[in-house]
Parts: sequence; structure tokens; C-alpha cells
Amino acid sequence: MSHLDDEALVRGQYAREDNLRARQAIYGEYEGEQAPDVVFQEIAALAPQRVLEVGGGPGELAERMLRELDAEVTFVDISPRMVELARGRGIRDAQVCDVQELPFDDAAFDTAVAAWMLYHVPDLDRAFSELARVLRPGGHLVAVTNGEQHLQELRELFGPDFRSSLTRENGEELLLRHFRAVRRRDVDGAVTIRERALVVAYRDSMMTTDKSLPLEVDLPLRARTCVSIFVATK
Repeated sequence: MSHLDDEALVRGQYAREDNLRARQAIYGEYEGEQAPDVVFQEIAALAPQRVLEVGGGPGELAERMLRELDAEVTFVDISPRMVELARGRGIRDAQVCDVQELPFDDAAFDTAVAAWMLYHVPDLDRAFSELARVLRPGGHLVAVTNGEQHLQELRELFGPDFRSSLTRENGEELLLRHFRAVRRRDVDGAVTIRERALVVAYRDSMMTTDKSLPLEVDLPLRARTCVSIFVATK
């Protein structure tokens, strides 16, 4: 098991929103398509009627789907705090649960969304099986993850790297175990970081970094971003 899918670490990581906000802050100076907007475009193109978002964090995407799409949105996360934040955004159907054991009937949704969260799941096959189960025949899973080189120039400052269980490189293979077709869309860009405090906050927000190591960084720092959106069809 990698650190990214250590269940105890993940629960601690998302017990509050500070760590997530520190990681989001490095995208202030960004070049390229905005990945969250492209994710939303892919979801909207499916014309969903009943959507399940798993691991939705503070609920920004769920709120946008509720506001801009004529769809019913159900939200789940393993973090009570994230569920609280989602409810604060107007997502009434929000509850604490694990994607590996979804409390929904078979074929309950036409669309499922798992954005930047599946690499935290200890048993990916079990999660994909559950997501496929709750989707109707012909339904879609929109799964978002990063490539192996995502923010490599930033992450290599922090010592030994980690390996993610779900990446751009292996996502199609893993999804095809449970879905009949998979399409991938890549969204690449770059961030420029000019403040050391942002780098330190990013490092300190990560589950996998040794915060006792000295941090030497030459600024400005430019790092590549590599995001992939998989649309899997049941």
C-alpha cells in the first residue's frame, strides 16, 4: 500500500480543509486549460440526469453541477467535514460513506464522478466494481487523476517520491476491468510559484513528505501539470 491510499492517513488528511487549500494555492499563476473546467465540460456533455459524486471534497464541483446542470446530485465523502462543507453549498443529499461500499441500489445513477480521489482508495477494483454496480447500463463514470510527471519539479524538492495507484498511465487498463469502453482526455499545463511560503505550505500539506528535512528552493519555480480525465462507459 502506498501512502496515498493509507486509510488512516487519508482520513486525517481530510478531517479539515486546510491541507487541500494549501495544495490548491499553488495554482495561482497557471498556464493552460483549467482542468476543473474541462472536467465540468466532460460531465455536461453526458447530459446527466442523476449524478453521484464520490470523494467530492468541499463540494465545489457538486455545487456547480447542481447549479448549472438540470440534474439531481448525490454527494458522498469519507470525511464528515467535507460532507458538512458540501451541505453548506446547498447539496442536501450529502452523506459520509466509502466508495468501496456504496449504500445505493443497483443502477441508481446514470453518471458517477470521481475527481482526484481514487488514488486514495485502498482497493481500486472494489471501488470500480461498486461504481459500475450503481450505474445504469450505458451509464458513465468520469474519473480524474494525474500523470506520473504531475508537479514533478515541485515534488522532487521533498525527498523520496511516492507512487500513485491510479495514474494517467494505468487508468485505462484498470477501468477496462469493469467498464466496456474508456476514453481519455489529457489536460496539461504549468504552474509558476514565486513565494517560498507557498512551497512550504504545499510540502507541509502532503501525507508523504518529511517535514523535518531542510527545504531549498530556487524561485520562481515552474512545474508541469499533467491531468487526465477518463470517461468510462458501462
